[in-house]
Amino acid sequence: MATTGKHEGFTDEERGAMKERAKELKSTSRRGAKADTEPEVLAKIAEMSGTDRAIAERLHAVIKANAPMLTPKLWYGMPAYARDGKVLCFFQSAAKFKTRYATLGFSDEANLDDGTMWATSFALKELTPADETRIAALVRQAVS
Repeated sequence: MATTGKHEGFTDEERGAMKERAKELKSTSRRGAKADTEPEVLAKIAEMSGTDRAIAERLHAVIKANAPMLTPKLWYGMPAYARDGKVLCFFQSAAKFKTRYATLGFSDEANLDDGTMWATSFALKELTPADETRIAALVRQAVS
């Protein structure tokens, strides 16, 4: 059987994200689920460059202001915001998986239901004041 030289497994970035998640789980079990993880999120945001960092900083501020009950935490190496330990929304930088845009994603824990079909992730190339207003409304709806 001939091989094409292409491997159809996980990319280096995907393997890296899985390794980060394993570290997060190990760290949580060592220090307890109630530990303050916001400094880790802020450090991860500070590691980002350019537009990714600017968007992540603004998202963090918008989410904290509109859903203070959510706990910032890392999830697969990405800034995420959880309620009762379950991730409600997260920010995936464009650099994370070498994509052309960053993503704000919501999990099935988010109360975004709108009929039989609704968006659960949003592409972000920058954040305008109008975008921040829309995101604030989405976050408030997600936690309701």
